[in-house]
Amino acid sequence: MTITNYREKYRAQYHFTPPAKWMNDPNGMVYYDGEYHLFYQHHPDGTTWGPMHWGHAISTDLIHWEHRPIALKPDGNGAIFSGSAVVDWEDTSGFFEGKPGLVAIFTHADVYPGSNRTRQRQSLAYSSDRGRTWTMYAGNPVLVNEGIADFRDPKVFWHETATAKYWVMILAAGDCVHIYTSPNLIEWSFASEFGAAEGSHDGVWECPDLIELPVEGKAGASKWVMIVSIGDNAEFQEGSRTQYFVGQFDGRAFSNDASPDTVLWLDHGRDNYAGVTWSDVSKADGSKLFIGWMSNWKYANLTPTVEWRSAMTLPRALYLREGASGIRLVQEPVSEVRQLRLPDRQWQETVIGPNHNLLSGVEGDCYELSCDIDLGEAAEVGFKLRKSEKEETVVGYDARSRSLFVDRSRSGKIDFHSEFPCKHGIQAALPGGRLKLRLFIDQSSIEVFANDGEVVITDQIFPDATSTGMELYVIGGEAKVVALALYPLKSIYSLATV
Repeated sequence: MTITNYREKYRAQYHFTPPAKWMNDPNGMVYYDGEYHLFYQHHPDGTTWGPMHWGHAISTDLIHWEHRPIALKPDGNGAIFSGSAVVDWEDTSGFFEGKPGLVAIFTHADVYPGSNRTRQRQSLAYSSDRGRTWTMYAGNPVLVNEGIADFRDPKVFWHETATAKYWVMILAAGDCVHIYTSPNLIEWSFASEFGAAEGSHDGVWECPDLIELPVEGKAGASKWVMIVSIGDNAEFQEGSRTQYFVGQFDGRAFSNDASPDTVLWLDHGRDNYAGVTWSDVSKADGSKLFIGWMSNWKYANLTPTVEWRSAMTLPRALYLREGASGIRLVQEPVSEVRQLRLPDRQWQETVIGPNHNLLSGVEGDCYELSCDIDLGEAAEVGFKLRKSEKEETVVGYDARSRSLFVDRSRSGKIDFHSEFPCKHGIQAALPGGRLKLRLFIDQSSIEVFANDGEVVITDQIFPDATSTGMELYVIGGEAKVVALALYPLKSIYSLATV
């Protein structure tokens, strides 16, 4: 790909996108020998969903990516649906002659012979050369259940206690999950089921993950978190989205700390789906690294890009924080994104009113904006971003309803689906009456992190290239900017050559 292609209309400049054609779920994320691997659902022959392959990219910093050849292609067992990858450090599989190597665990998808009935089975591939080439396991598939049509998306991890060590697989099975164990990644035994009567069942369950996370500020305290994506249901405006559960895992079964009817959403925007965490990353603080597909099945095949389709969210660090509602998931952009910052502009201790735009004359299309605003007497405070006479995306806080919202009803190109133009949000208390936000704006997306990552809203937008204005607005009284910083972000392709 040439540098010209990287400047296509709507092409994200610091989020991961495929070089060309279709992309959806992130797959097989694993860290090995100093490299982060990101595989993804890929249709190399079109810009809409089709026969699935695993695309592949490698990074040393989670920000700059080297595109690699397609890793896994459909074969006699079917197309290559979502899954995970691990480092088999002890060569439990026997694939690596006693050395470590990479093993991918994924869903083979086809139909039962002589019928149109969906068949989904779990299979393996392995790599002895740091993920550059992959060999299909001759004994595929390794896990089959003929009674379940939606039986997919295995996420595998190594579980070790004082008395035992083995592999654990969490797998979507209809609208719940199954958990399996294995000594060698090849032979799997059913351990438990979770979710038949818990959480949201607005759609089919997909792309589960099960991770242990530290609780912020509590030395040695941790909980297990199960992440589950929920497929699109035409009856719900939200489309596809992702929920999570906080609880306990004993090595075989997960138990939910909350009541069965409790639903916790990972993201309150429209465009964060199928996200899972990287395997084999040892973070000093115990947090896990996460990335999601920045789209929604309601309109994913229709978004107005031409030569490629879809982007990933910023990579994020996940951990837990205890608050008034209990222990909840917290997300923060990885610190590596700071390397993209260009010289910033700052404002401090400034009173703003209804007719005062502190950002008048300031323009940008790729930037990070952070603020600490004392709402004072204001009824509403917010930002109008990627703004022109006809377009704007609004991120605001309504003090009356205590809600943080994004309004993309005038955000640019919106006519490709009737439910894309919308205003949505979530109730969020402001500690001390202070609105604290980190906003990340790219050519076709906005990510909102509020209350130090307790509330997250992720949305696609498709503004015209000329819509670069900004406005800090106030309604119903004065507020005070305690601190405001604007960081233009340089393109991750700035060093690309033709």
